[in-house]
Amino acid sequence: MIKPLNTRQRQQIRNLSAAALVNHLANHHTGFADMLAALVYWFRCGGADDAEMRIIALQNALRLNPGQCALIGEVLHHWLRQVHLYPGFVSVGLFSRQGFMREMGTRLYDRFNPPPQSAQDLRDVLKQAFDGRQDPAWLNRIAPAQWEILYRILSEHTGADAVRSSAAHFEHESLHAMEMLSIWVAAEELDGDLIRIDKRLLEIDSPFVALQREMTQLTHHAHARLGDADLAPYDDSHARVMIDQCRQQIARLKRRGTGAGAGSSMAVAHLLERLTQTVNRLEALLNIQTAANSAERSHHILRLAGHLIQAGANHQSIGSLWRSSVRMLSQSITQNTSDHGEHYITRNRREYWGMLRSAAGAGVIIALMALLKIRIGELGFSEGFTTLLVCLNYGLGFVLVHILHFTIATKQPAMTAASVAAEVQRNDKGRAQSARLAGLLLDVNRSQSIAVVGNVSVAIGVAMVLSLAVFYWQGQTMLSAETSAYLVHANQPLAGLALYYAAIAAVWLFCSGIIAGFFDNRADYLQLAQRIQDHPWLSKIMRPATRKRLGEYLHQNYGSLMGNFLFGVLLGLTGYIGHLTGLPLDIRHVAFASANLGYAAASTGMDIGSFLLNLLFVLMIGVVNLWVSFALALVVALRAREARLGNIGTLLAAVAAEVKARPLSLVFPPKNEVEATAAEEEIAK
Repeated sequence: MIKPLNTRQRQQIRNLSAAALVNHLANHHTGFADMLAALVYWFRCGGADDAEMRIIALQNALRLNPGQCALIGEVLHHWLRQVHLYPGFVSVGLFSRQGFMREMGTRLYDRFNPPPQSAQDLRDVLKQAFDGRQDPAWLNRIAPAQWEILYRILSEHTGADAVRSSAAHFEHESLHAMEMLSIWVAAEELDGDLIRIDKRLLEIDSPFVALQREMTQLTHHAHARLGDADLAPYDDSHARVMIDQCRQQIARLKRRGTGAGAGSSMAVAHLLERLTQTVNRLEALLNIQTAANSAERSHHILRLAGHLIQAGANHQSIGSLWRSSVRMLSQSITQNTSDHGEHYITRNRREYWGMLRSAAGAGVIIALMALLKIRIGELGFSEGFTTLLVCLNYGLGFVLVHILHFTIATKQPAMTAASVAAEVQRNDKGRAQSARLAGLLLDVNRSQSIAVVGNVSVAIGVAMVLSLAVFYWQGQTMLSAETSAYLVHANQPLAGLALYYAAIAAVWLFCSGIIAGFFDNRADYLQLAQRIQDHPWLSKIMRPATRKRLGEYLHQNYGSLMGNFLFGVLLGLTGYIGHLTGLPLDIRHVAFASANLGYAAASTGMDIGSFLLNLLFVLMIGVVNLWVSFALALVVALRAREARLGNIGTLLAAVAAEVKARPLSLVFPPKNEVEATAAEEEIAK
């Protein structure tokens, strides 16, 4: 049982000098776990700035007090002979084999009801001594060589038999860990998720199994050398080749898992991360076993110890487990989003005019959706039922826009941000790479601008035409003066809180991109197309060709359909949540705001000055919609890819150079891809 330091002990240790600490450790602590906890607390109290000075002072104090140094050294090596190192080598810093959800549940339970701790278990000793919050700061200030000197001082004053016995125990434990880790790596080969990602695992001679065979031979040879010192060292070159091949195989699985086509899940992310960690731990133990001399061996041991200390401190951390597991899944989601984002970027005039036509088509649908939403509000239903109808209006309307291959401008940022992040990930910070990224940003800005023009102009035009048609046929305005005034007021930036509500809509736009990427990833993971083609019920009512077309369409559009529908639901629910809670919650969407402006202007006979002012308000809503959602999506995509924008000044200079060389590129694309590439190369020179 390990007892944590109590308040009195902490007060005693806090301000001790190095010599007083050595005396305290030798006379007040009989177990190494207690000694380590006291030593770590002493360093922690000194902070990062005093860490190096303190370890040097501790070394000098041990040299000047050989009797006390011998007592501490005996306790250390007695613990090293008794401690169970193997469980720590195969678990600390490695994801559990019980899976993500079980591991998360275990950590949550252990947080509220901690398990008993043993001073003979490396995992428990590290967990007790290092808290994981303050310790990395001072640990990173101390060079590994200083810890090696400290260990050598303690060992010099300890009996030679005790030192040899602890070294032999370490050797046996590490060899056992190496053999077990290699078995685990080989066993992962037949995991169903890995075979789904890469079916070649069933056909090729897997490097995972080859590594296990090589590690078995190496560990058997190392055990033989413990009894026969004259036996030649084992040639580890083949083992290192196998480790490299395992890493290459894992990298291929990660690429297929994060790319469109295979799909990922938290379980797959957890598995591949565990494989990576296991191979890295194997290599760390191999480096110790095959070190050329004692200095190199000590260096590798200290590196492993540092990793175990850091990992042990985070062993019960919920956040670290979540961040590590979610990284690959988020890469897969943003990769799918990036693939769809390419369709929203225009790079030549054909694509540019195509985007305008597509956005214009969406403007027609948006105008009709806006009118239907107004009519739903006038029916007098309860708030809950009205919200349901509004959600269906938004959700099914956006789905219809997608089915008809139209484009809503505000859907672009969440998609195109992932494409920008992909370019940033490839950026080597060279001038040519910055030029390409600058060109991409201009392409994105131009594509979004023309889409806004298409949405807004057509939505306003259709709304006015419908309003005038109703007035011509029925002799009355489409909207009442009260409704028109409400719609105009709702678009005002400050009085109507339009910009604030536009930011809320932008958050839902960002979420819709994540939702789309998630469901696209889910379709790949489930192999949705194949499931539909082979579905036993559908096979009774559909021909094979029909099932194939249906399966392929749903597979390719699953994310877009779900993202659009759920985006509409989020928009519809926001106002209702505000109604229930009394909070100022609502949404403003540039396309709907423009349609509402068209209906209100035609119904009230708005003068040209007021119309232009309100059109400016609508465009301000659009700016907030676009840039807030783009910023959020870009941050998430960059974090998922572990990429950074780097030098913003260099990027802005590249954008300025691009605009200077092609001023019209801000609003008008080159004629074709060849012209665009030539201009980009000219900028890069």
